[in-house]
Amino acid sequence: MLEKLVERPSYLGWLQNWREKDVIKVVAGVRRCGKSTLFKLYADRLIESGVKPEQIVSVNLEDLEHEDLLNYRSLYSYLMSRLYPNGYTYIFIDEVQQCKDYEKAVDSLFIKDNVDVYITGSNAYLLSGELATLLSGRYVKIEMLPLSFAEYVSGAGQQKSAFGGYLKHGAFPAVMQLGNNDALTNSYLDGVYNSILVKDVAKRLGLADVSMLEDIAKFLFSNVGSPVSVKKIADSLNSAGRTVSINTVDKYLRALCDSYLFYKVDRYDIRGRQHLKTQSKYYAVDSGLRSRLLSSSTPDIGHVLENTVYLELLRRGKRVNIGKLAEKEIDFVAHAADGITYYQVSASVLDENTRKRELEPLQRVPDHHPKILLTMDDIPRSANYDGIRQLHIVDWLLGRIGEH
Repeated sequence: MLEKLVERPSYLGWLQNWREKDVIKVVAGVRRCGKSTLFKLYADRLIESGVKPEQIVSVNLEDLEHEDLLNYRSLYSYLMSRLYPNGYTYIFIDEVQQCKDYEKAVDSLFIKDNVDVYITGSNAYLLSGELATLLSGRYVKIEMLPLSFAEYVSGAGQQKSAFGGYLKHGAFPAVMQLGNNDALTNSYLDGVYNSILVKDVAKRLGLADVSMLEDIAKFLFSNVGSPVSVKKIADSLNSAGRTVSINTVDKYLRALCDSYLFYKVDRYDIRGRQHLKTQSKYYAVDSGLRSRLLSSSTPDIGHVLENTVYLELLRRGKRVNIGKLAEKEIDFVAHAADGITYYQVSASVLDENTRKRELEPLQRVPDHHPKILLTMDDIPRSANYDGIRQLHIVDWLLGRIGEH
């Protein structure tokens, strides 16, 4: 399959902003979300700006060609032998966690003059909590997601007609290349999912049997957008005849999130302005994986849309919570440098009772921050209910219409 490289403007812009700055650049994210391709695109940008090809050194540590570099000394020697003598060397190391003690090689390269280091990884355990210690705190990190709908459209060459495929098959770049071929897409998604479970989760937990892990993942996929607790999962599995402790469920949940397969979202008390630690929600990194694993003939479009909006808010740099307002709930409270925005997501509010139910929590918010209702309804450019704007979700995803 001839791969078409889809532009990833926000991630490319981030890399460009940090070019030649005195920090290690870390791109983390789920497997197959496009981290390697991002490096290719960025290398092309560097060459367009006048950088010579010999100034760019790229290593993918999951490629059998570089199997002999999985020792940090070998990796360091290999890269040192390729440093450009008369200017910057741009070093790209893909799936760096495959190299044991990789941080020793990366730190040593980083302190050399005129060396600009970029690394990727698929496991948050290796690239988050301990990263500050491993890399002496001298790094910046961005978490990469599969394609946004705007990026998907730019590659697929379609617009609204592509949205159904985006929701059904998901946003991994390779899936877009497969078109609407269900058999090929399902085979590819199976491979991605199994790779995440085996290479990123089971390996880290030291599991020989991944069946319990799969059961917990399927529970989370089934309950996207619904309040979930560790006890609820354990009780559900035990009632189905699977014996599992709360501690084991908690450990597996953390590992599934550390692999970027799921994102945990805590609730936020809007009146009390405080974060709550109970009844969190989990969202999947990709709707295609969810639809594949659940194999449902009647997918819950409301929760799929909600998941899609959550991921888009992350892409736009928001810090996202579930909004709690007494007994009412707002789907998302998005915090950013310029303030807070509230979002409700519904497939349709053409029914008057549904519209009233979705608007009421927003109407009760005791402040004047922007409030957005996102639906699939064909409406005028935007509808307005006493300051609450209703937008078509596709227009919002494509950035066609502002929120203010």
